[in-house]
Amino acid sequence: MTSTNAAIYRTQASTPESLRTLAAYLEEALDQGESVVLMRIGTLVRGVYIGNPSAAFEDLTERGAVAAFLADEMLVLTHLGLNRITADDQQYRFMRSVRYIADRQVVVFTPR
Repeated sequence: MTSTNAAIYRTQASTPESLRTLAAYLEEALDQGESVVLMRIGTLVRGVYIGNPSAAFEDLTERGAVAAFLADEMLVLTHLGLNRITADDQQYRFMRSVRYIADRQVVVFTPR
């Protein structure tokens, strides 16, 4: 998170919907000992998968989709590398990285 994005995030009265959504997927990934994989599947939505990003695409479990604007906000409010966020008073720590799966660039959020 850049200092500008961090300042915006810290001044909000409540947790942005994008971070609530990310937190819910991080909880699921943490329970399974896996990662959250965010993949572009069109111009308006992004697919969300849980699994090992080093495995084959077929080995990932599809968990739904999020609107592109929410996914974009997740990326604005986080950064590559180690992140710490608070969503509804719960602290989350995760690594954000970029990979290629099935010839598509994906964003990976791995709970720590």
